Formats: sequence, C-alpha cells, structure tokens
Amino acid sequence: MDTIYALASARGKAGVAVLRLSGPGSHAAIRRLCGDMPAFRRASLRRLVSEGLELDTALVLVFPEGESFTGEASAELHLHGSIAVVQSVLRALSAIEGLRLAEPGEFTRRALENGRLDLAQVEGLADLIDAETEAQRRQALRVLSGAVGQRAEIWRKKLVRAAALIEATIDFADEDVPVDVTPEVSDLTRAVLGDLKREAAGAKAAERIRDGFEVAIVGAPNAGKSTLLNALAGREAAITSEFAGTTRDVIEVRMELSGLAVTLLDTAGLRQTTDPVEQMGIDRALLRAKAADLRVFLQTGEDVPGIQPMTGDIVISGKADITGSGVSGKTGQGIPELLAAIGETLQRRTADAGILTRERHRLATDRAIRAMESALTEVEKGSERAEIAAAELRVAVRALEALVGRVDVEDLLDEIFSSFCIGK
Repeated sequence: MDTIYALASARGKAGVAVLRLSGPGSHAAIRRLCGDMPAFRRASLRRLVSEGLELDTALVLVFPEGESFTGEASAELHLHGSIAVVQSVLRALSAIEGLRLAEPGEFTRRALENGRLDLAQVEGLADLIDAETEAQRRQALRVLSGAVGQRAEIWRKKLVRAAALIEATIDFADEDVPVDVTPEVSDLTRAVLGDLKREAAGAKAAERIRDGFEVAIVGAPNAGKSTLLNALAGREAAITSEFAGTTRDVIEVRMELSGLAVTLLDTAGLRQTTDPVEQMGIDRALLRAKAADLRVFLQTGEDVPGIQPMTGDIVISGKADITGSGVSGKTGQGIPELLAAIGETLQRRTADAGILTRERHRLATDRAIRAMESALTEVEKGSERAEIAAAELRVAVRALEALVGRVDVEDLLDEIFSSFCIGK
C-alpha cells in the first residue's frame, strides 16, 4: 500500500500546521527528514532538513503499526504554520520515493479498511467535523465512540443465536429434538425488534439534530415577519417596507437556538391576490411552511389563507410596538420569550433522539424490522415454516451488518469519503 501524506490542519497562515503521514514508508520518511526517529507516541522537537537545507523545527509524533488512527505505521509533523514552511515540507515529502499526496478522506478510509472504525463511526467523524452546535457535537461524538456498532453487534448476536436454534431443528428434523426452541427464538427476536423500533422512532429527531430544524414565520402581509426575522438574525437579512407583498421569495437565516441548528424562514405574506408574481411567492411560502418543523404564526386579526396552525406551532401577536402585546421586531419586545419558546419546543422533539442519525441507518433498520416481523410470523406457523423463518432472520442480520458497513456498502464509500477534506 502507498504511503500517503497531507496537510491535516486548515490551509493558510496559522500558529501551527499539522502534516500527517500514513503507510509503510512513513517512518523512513521521518528518518530522512529528522536524521533519527523519536520514540513511539512521544512528541519530540526535531530539525527538519532536506538536501542540506533546514526547513523548520517541528514537533514530531510517530505511531507504530496497529496503534495509529489508520492502523498503519504513521507520523505527524507539527510545523510553524506559515504558508512557506508548509509548502517547503510538502515539496520535501513529494521528493521521497514511494510517497504520494493523500486523496480526500483517504486517512479515514484506511482506518475503516483496517478495522479501526466502522462505517457508522466514519459518518460520526464527518458529522463531528461539520458540527456547528453543541447538540450536533454531542451526537456526533456519541456515534464516533462506536455506539451504533456496539448496539448492532448485540442485536446481531441475538439474531444469529435465534437463527441457529431454528436451523438446528431443520438439521435434526428426522430426530426427536428434546427442547422446543420456539419460545427462546421468539423472545430473542422480540427483544431485538423492540430495541430497533425504539431506535427507529428516534431516528427522525436525531436526523434533525444533525441537519438542523426549519422554523417558518407565517402571517398576513405587513404582519412584521421580515422585521422580526431581521431582529432575530441581528442583521438586515430581509427587505422591509410599509407596502404589502414586499417579500416574494423565502428568505433563510441559519442560527443556533438552545444548542440546536435552526434555519428561520421568512415567507411571503399570505393573502388572496391577482398578481401572478406575488402568487408564486405565496405558493412557495405555503410549501416551505407546511414542510417546516415548526411554524410561528404572527397574528394581526386578518385571516391567513391556505394554512392553519398544527399541534405544537407557536401563535403570537405581531407588531407589539403598536398593539402592546406579543412580539415586535422593532422594539425587541417579546423576542427573548419567543426564542425561549422555540428552543423549548424543539428540545422536546429531540428528547427521544436515538443513535441512528442518517437516512441510511433508518433504511437498514427498517429492513431488519420487516424481516424480524416476518420471521416471527413464520415461527408462529410451526416447524414446517422453519426454513423461511431462519432465512428472514438471516436477512435481518445482514441488514444490521450493512448498518456498520460490513456488507453492501461499497457503492456508498466513494460518496461518503468525497465529503471529507484532504488530510482527514
């Protein structure tokens, strides 16, 4: 396997820049630049020299095979973070035979291939790198720690045991089997089925933590929606005027509320109109508002056509600077209370979030659930359906193995790792 190297820290001028190497030639490359190699896993200052020219004084870390992030012999160079220093060391590494620049996500892909991470952990690492809020950070760390793989292995072992019990009755069908295995098979399958259903129920909430919630501000024209959005955003994100119908498109502002990623949507004022352009804006507003996770209705006494508050939506009076109650984007009245209400509502919806954070996880879990339900049905029909029950349990086991990347994921890997930066 090639020895790869790349800048692992952000590009540009910085206090420290980190270069990573991984592969069978990484230790030889360190000796070539440093003259000697530090003890494993012990940071040490070394002068980096290439063709008689001193490049930098760096902190050098070396990891043995089997004890590094990738599972391969690897090393890190912590350099002074100037562009010139980084480029000079990269040129020196490129001149060493057997070394090449890493591709996006290649370090992490090697960690997966060498059994250091499972696929769910890889996805957790990607989510951790992209995390913008406290909730995203906590959830990503939980997945990266191996929570999905640990639970999946427990479920897999129970289903393998259940399948083995059924297959034993098939193998000895012509003999007297002293113990009826049906109760144990049913208990094992139902236990896993219950766990998976609970996780599947929390998958949507976990996905929303990862991707963020959408909150639509809805109301009649001139209800104060755009002014409120600007006040919440802390900037002039939307154009405001006294003329109705100013907002034609959906305006989005992303922010953090109660540790959650939230995108606020300022929508067109909802009313009956003969203006075709304004109607297009109203149609878009209705679509986005209905699809949003939460709607904030600004009441002005006028009817809002096309949409009604759903359970959990927030209904509040707008333009409190005029009416004296509710919320006002101009004066700030009621804004802290509104933000708190939005945060509390979304927090309640994340209370049952599980460890399944992606659509791929949910689909694999759904396949396992369907297979187990079918297996239980076949078990209840008697021993003549044992082969079908065992086959369904094997389908469920395979779905759980796909969850952590043991099978059926080759077509996903290029897409997953393409989202990683070079050096990770």
